[in-house]
Amino acid sequence: MPARRIETGWVVLTSLPNATRPLVNFQFNEFCRSDCAQMTPGLCTRITPTPSGYLHWGNAFSFVLTWLITRKSLGHVVLRIDDLDTARKRPEYIEDIFQSLDWLGLDYDEGPSGPDDFERKYSQRLRTELYAMVLDELRHRSRLFACQCSRSSIQRTPNRLHPEECQKRGLSLHGEGVAWRITTSPRNVIEWRDVGGQQRSVDLHRDMRDFIVRRKDTVPAYQVASLVDDLHFGINFIVRGEDLLASTAAQVFLAEQIDEYDFCQSKFLHHRLLTDDAGSQRAL
Repeated sequence: MPARRIETGWVVLTSLPNATRPLVNFQFNEFCRSDCAQMTPGLCTRITPTPSGYLHWGNAFSFVLTWLITRKSLGHVVLRIDDLDTARKRPEYIEDIFQSLDWLGLDYDEGPSGPDDFERKYSQRLRTELYAMVLDELRHRSRLFACQCSRSSIQRTPNRLHPEECQKRGLSLHGEGVAWRITTSPRNVIEWRDVGGQQRSVDLHRDMRDFIVRRKDTVPAYQVASLVDDLHFGINFIVRGEDLLASTAAQVFLAEQIDEYDFCQSKFLHHRLLTDDAGSQRAL
């Protein structure tokens, strides 16, 4: 863990570009006015960079907001680097994560001290047995089916939904070249109230119908790995962009399927995204 600890979060804000600071201030002040501003002891959150590219200001905005809120609440910050995507993982991207966090002035209470420590103790490849256990539990509960569809074939179908023939054919989950999907239904509307009081509702069957939980290369999908890691590290406060509302719904849904109801009681905050003048998401 970095030895240096910034005592005031506002020092961190000076690391951000001028265009970014007002949105961080707005979201942070919105949190401070909420009923959750004085959270109970035991708040635990995570900063989750991915070493598939260099970090950008959109990442920095989310990390700084997470850090400010958690430090105000005297909470625990975990650095979790999501490196399951080995095809795009690069040593220079991992090094960039530590350099960027140090430059931003963000400390953390648990996690790797550097690239070597990360590879030895914290890489997601070291938790593959945990992911496999959850996938096996979902399989034993008859929630999964095998699918041979490619992304391009899905995009060619109406509404970009996968062909229902995959589920009807009853393909073996142990066959080669199949992904594992979890069955959703029209009843799966996931609702929760964000920190700050905003009511959220996601129609999971519409937005992520029968989503993938294990890829064709047998690697656990992001939704499974993220949930398992949050359970493993005891995370109970999750900060994300509004573009990941469906991911939160998917992970709450998965937690319900394996009776991990404590995760469903976690606190969530989905912040606004950095955009340009035309309203497009940008990486400053």
